[in-house]
This record gives sequence, structure tokens and C-alpha cells, in this order.
Amino acid sequence: MTPLQQLHEAFELLLSDFVDPREALIGDDGALWNDVTTDAWNSPVAAERLADIRQQCRQLQFSNEFAINGVENRISYIVGSGHAYQAVVRKHTAAPDSLASDVQRVLDEFLAASDWHSRQQEIVRRMDRDGEAFLRLFAIERGKTLVRFIEPDDVVTPDRQRDNPAATMGILVDAGDVESVRGYYVDGQLVPASDVQHRRANVDRNVKRGLPLYTPVRKNLRRAEKLLRNMSVVAEIQSAIALIRKHRTTSRTGVEQFVASGADVTATKPNGRIEHLTQYGPGTILDAPSHVEYDFPATGVDASAFVTILQAELRAIAARLVMPEFMFTSDASNANYASTMVAEGPAVRMFERLQSTMARDDREVMWRVVEHAARAGVLPTNVRELIEIQITPPSLAPRDALRDARVMDLAHQRGIVSPQTWTRRLGLDYDQEQKNLAVHGVGGE
Repeated sequence: MTPLQQLHEAFELLLSDFVDPREALIGDDGALWNDVTTDAWNSPVAAERLADIRQQCRQLQFSNEFAINGVENRISYIVGSGHAYQAVVRKHTAAPDSLASDVQRVLDEFLAASDWHSRQQEIVRRMDRDGEAFLRLFAIERGKTLVRFIEPDDVVTPDRQRDNPAATMGILVDAGDVESVRGYYVDGQLVPASDVQHRRANVDRNVKRGLPLYTPVRKNLRRAEKLLRNMSVVAEIQSAIALIRKHRTTSRTGVEQFVASGADVTATKPNGRIEHLTQYGPGTILDAPSHVEYDFPATGVDASAFVTILQAELRAIAARLVMPEFMFTSDASNANYASTMVAEGPAVRMFERLQSTMARDDREVMWRVVEHAARAGVLPTNVRELIEIQITPPSLAPRDALRDARVMDLAHQRGIVSPQTWTRRLGLDYDQEQKNLAVHGVGGE
């Protein structure tokens, strides 16, 4: 072996053992993984990356039937028929009951004017689609409050603040403290943080902007959609061809003459080609010459071979949503709703957690509404020290109404539960029910 051959062999051995350190950072699509550290997601570069992800998820939620179904089900379970908001006197205070009624009136006016139930649904949809929702509050005449949405694309750092590390992602914060927000740049103008509520999802508290719900399963959703489309197209093509006649020993001219002689209808296409059509009624018996064979391709259609793969993709997406598969796919053939929606089930626990988060954010909005009224003199300035706002979301787990009524009745008799709490648990308004009872001459408590 010559020295040159030995050198080539040594290099081949060296290269075969070489490991690219970047290989661990390459995803299944061949692209490098993104840096997911907090600093990376708060950097100016992250704004473009997030905008691209948000656009992809918006497209999925607009056109992908599985993505639409998942979000709509989340809205149904998180918001449902709507949350109940009740102003009550804070315990260990001597506030008059009339103050709670005054606060309740302010809240009811805001809920009605802002169409809050519908707005709640849109908040969930926006947070799932965009990873965040911006609500801007305006104090208007007579202490009332107006609420409007801000589009995430409009929250952008202006060019004059590009070099300010505290003003990235369209949000101005205190230097060194991401959680202390001073304002939001909306269309180039700084809006005070007191006028905006920013709800984020799927990120840590020290990350300025949220991530859409379907960020980690975007490829799964696209694959599921393409697989279902391809299965349908193949089945459509195969089933569209009724039969294929095979002429073993006939020339092309002979085949054309055979087709023309057996046609029921002859039509000319716009391109000049002549099309011969033959109609076969139910129970038609075909008599073929010895040189003609009939083949029926529709008998070979077997889409079930791909159903298992499709189910595996959809199951992975349902796992991301922490939802039973049937809630995501609407296929209840292998599921039991009663056994799934139990108090200890993971879906119920997850939805309860999401309801609690929404109630916390909603309470913050309601307090801003009350504070606007207090600054206008409609309510006392110390109203927050005297009043508490209680929020009751709709029940998730299937309930035994008779058993629950007995439990509540026993708790009421023992002085544990008030009529107001009992009424709220039923999804009713206590004051309104008392007025209704008075109209019918039935005494309430």
C-alpha cells in the first residue's frame, strides 16, 4: 500500500468516527432547534419568529377541522354558559348591604354593555390561536368602562426604542424586572399598563409574549390533514372508475370501435374529444367476448390501512390538549363520557385549572371597572376594602342534582351555606329570584 493510499484510509477512518456537535440540535425536519431560553424569547429576533408561529397557528385554526374542533371544545368547557359574577360584602367588615348592590349594578351594566359572555369565548379563542389576548380598558362618562381588543400584531416596539433592552417585543418593562410592566407600544404609541390587560399562555411569567396552543403539534395537524385528504382522494378516484375492460388481443382501433358500439350516449367535449358513455343499471349482467376481461378496482379500496396512522397522529395532538381523544376527534366509539368527565379525571382537572385562571384574570378586569366607577364618584373610594367579587364558573363533572340538593340543604340547615351561595351554585341570581318570589307571594329568606 502506497503512502497516499494509507493517508486516504486514515482520513476515511477519521471522518467515519466524526460526530457533528450540532446533530443533537437538528429536528426531524432537518432544521436547527430554536433557542428556548428566556433571554432568547424576549429578544428582538424572537418577535419575527413568534409572528411566523402565530401565522401558522392562525392558518391551522382557520382551515384545519381538527384544530377548529379542539379550540371550540375548549371554549365550551372553559366558558360554557358563562361565569357568574357576584359582589358581596367582605367578611369582617361593616359595609352596608346596599354597597354590594351598588357594585353589582356597576358590574351588571359592564357585563351587558361589553357582551361579556361572547367576549369570554373570544378571549379563549384568541389565547389558543395567538398565545395571548390584549384587552384595552377605557374610562368613559359617568364612571363606565369600555373594553376593546388589541391585535397582537399591533403591539410592536417602535424604531426609536430598538436599542432599549427593556422595550423588546412591544412591551416596556422596568430594567432588570420583566414582570414589572410599564406600558405597551400600540401602533407606535405607549399605552400605560393600567389601561391594558395582557393575558399570556404556554410561557413562563418572565417571558413577555405568549405562545399559541398548537405550537408543538403544528406538523402533526398538517400531517393528519394531508393523510385524510390523500385517503379521500385515493378512495374517490378508485370508486369513480366503475370497471376496467381489458382487451387482450385487440388493437387500439378495435378497442375504440368496441366502446363506440356499446355506448348509450356519445358527447363531444370542448376540446374536441369524443366521449362514449354507457349506463349500467342495478343487477346488470355483462357478457364479454373471449378476448375481453372486466376488472372492478373499487373492490381494492382499503382506506382502513391508514386509519390507525391517522388515529395515532390525532392522539398525539389530543395529548397536547390534555383532552380525551373523543373530545378532539368527535369519535366517541371508543370512549365513555361519564367515566372521562369525573372529578378526578385529568380532563376535568385541566379544565378546572383553566377556569380558575380565567376567573382570576376576569376578576382583575372587574376590579378595574369598579375602580373607574369609584374615581367618578359613583362608588366610595375604599370600595375594594369593603367588597369582594366572587366568580362561579359552570360545573364540569356530571352532577347528581338530587344528591347535590340534599347536601346543600343539609349545609344550609347547619348554618354552613347561605341562600346566596346556594342560589349561585344553581346558576341563578339571588336578588332576582327574591323579587320573583315576591311577585308570586312566596316568602324568601
